[in-house]
This record gives sequence, C-alpha cells and structure tokens, in this order.
Amino acid sequence: MPFRSRPTLGMLMVLLSGLLFALNGTASKLILRGGVSAPDLTTLRALGACLGLVVLGAALRPGLRRFRVTARQLPLLIAYGLTGFFGVPLLYFVAISRMPVGIALLFEYTAPLLVALWARFGQHQPVRPRLWAGLLLCLLGLACVAEVWGDLRLDSVGLAAGLGAAALLACYYILGAQGVASRDTISLTGWAFGVSALAGLLLRLATGTAPDWSALAGHTAGGTPLWLLAAYLLVLGTIVPYLLVAGALRHLPATSVGILGMVEPVFATAAAWLVLGEWLNPAQLAGGALVLVGVVLAETARVPAALLEPVALGQNESHVAPERDRSPARP
Repeated sequence: MPFRSRPTLGMLMVLLSGLLFALNGTASKLILRGGVSAPDLTTLRALGACLGLVVLGAALRPGLRRFRVTARQLPLLIAYGLTGFFGVPLLYFVAISRMPVGIALLFEYTAPLLVALWARFGQHQPVRPRLWAGLLLCLLGLACVAEVWGDLRLDSVGLAAGLGAAALLACYYILGAQGVASRDTISLTGWAFGVSALAGLLLRLATGTAPDWSALAGHTAGGTPLWLLAAYLLVLGTIVPYLLVAGALRHLPATSVGILGMVEPVFATAAAWLVLGEWLNPAQLAGGALVLVGVVLAETARVPAALLEPVALGQNESHVAPERDRSPARP
C-alpha cells in the first residue's frame, strides 16, 4: 500500500513534540536547581538517550545493523554529535540556569535565521528580500528582550551561552542535512548521542573529576523526586519528541516543521511561569513575538528548489534546501 501523507497528523506531532521539549526546559531547570551541574546533566541525557535509541533500533528492522559505520562517515558523526548533541544542550543548560527559560529559548531559536544566512552567503542560494526584514525584526526583538535602553538585566554568561547555543544549533541543522542523506534517523541520532556522552565523560576525565549524579536522590522544593524529572528528561523530553519530529517529516516539509516547532518558546515560557514563577514584562513579550515573526520570515525567504537549476549542493535533500528537504529534529 503506497504511503499517503497526512499533514494534519504531522502538525499534531510537531505541536506535541514542541510541548514535550518545552516542559523539558522546566524539568531541566529544576534538576539544575537540585544540584546537578550542566555538564553532568548533558552527559546523563546523552547516555540515557543513546541507550534508549540502541534498544529501540535493535527492536526494529534491520536491528543493530543500522548502527554500522565506516571510517569515512565518522568525521561527520563526531562533528554532528559534538555540536548539536553536546554543545547545544550544555550551553542551553548554562543559559537556563542563569536566565528565564523563555528568554534562553528565544536566543537559541535564532538558529533558523543563521541557517538562512548560511544558505545565502555560504552556499550562495538566492533568497527573497524578506530575509533582511526577518533579520531586522529579530535584532529589534532581541533588543527588547534584553531591554538595551536601560541597564542590561540579562546575565552576560547566560546571554553568551544562549547565542552560542543558537550558533551550534545552526551547525547541527547543516551537518544533519548531510547525515540524513545516508543514515536513518534512529542510527544517526543514536550515534550523535553516543558521541555526546563520550565527550561529557572525557571532559570529566580531563578535569580529574567523575560525573556526580547523587543529587538525583533529592527532591525539588515542591517535593517532586529529582530522579523522576530525570526520567522525564530522558524519555518524554528527549527520545519521544525526537521520534515525533522524525515522524512529522514524513507528512510535512521540513520548513513547515521548523516553523511549527517555534511554538516551543511559547509553551516553555508558559510552563516556566506556572512552575518556576518566571515571568516576562510586556516589552520582553513583545520582543519575543518580534523574534518569532522574524524567524518565520527568514525561514520562508529561500527560493523553492523547483525554481532553481540543479547544482551540486542541491543534489541531496537538505535543511537549507527548501520545501522538500528532511532535516533532523532539535537537540
């Protein structure tokens, strides 16, 4: 029976994944407040997700054979894992430990804008003029979020971490576009999480300390066990939303998935307000709206592939090639 795409189902999958990722931010911040460091939480997430995906991959055809890798594929897998699966969550955890979850995500979600700029200047793809309108709106929005007209209230380390996460997330999209051309989503993501886990353990080895997850035996101020939040982080905050986005890409073009995925900062801000008591003032809320509109303009500024002459970089399906590309899920 031929596959029939269901756009409505794809939309629901993306929205559900955005909700799970958003709740993941609040759960992560509670774990960080409980005493687990950002590097240790990154390593824990990577180890758990890698093991979970290996088990899942073994249960589905063609089994563990999907994880076979050649020497030629290793550099891409290592770079992909270090940027999107180690660097992005590590910097994100640092950012949310020093600023509200919603603001940290707004900075991180400027990544699609960076990808659009890469498509224009790095790959010399033609774009529509609204790319520049999107860039201007993003800059104005971030200025409102940071309230640059007064004393800059955002923590400088948190701000740098948020922008760094955006840059690495953009690298993740670009590298992942190459990875999905030769590997299935489960093996690609499993390998990337494995690289991330190894990087976290090597970082600890280099500093002469071992990962310390003993704080997970404690509870939040509200009495929730931290180990339960860690279980959510691994299963419903990582593995399930990754698979939902991968499934959505079968029903929707990646550009649509990326735009719909921007509900995450909205969901995350609401969750952080309800659970953590974090709230944004009207100027910051307006700035966040400007950022989201600007990213939508930038993300839709690329000229459809059907209107372009085939070029070498456009032979493979890619996140930076519009409409019919297949990019992997967010880290």
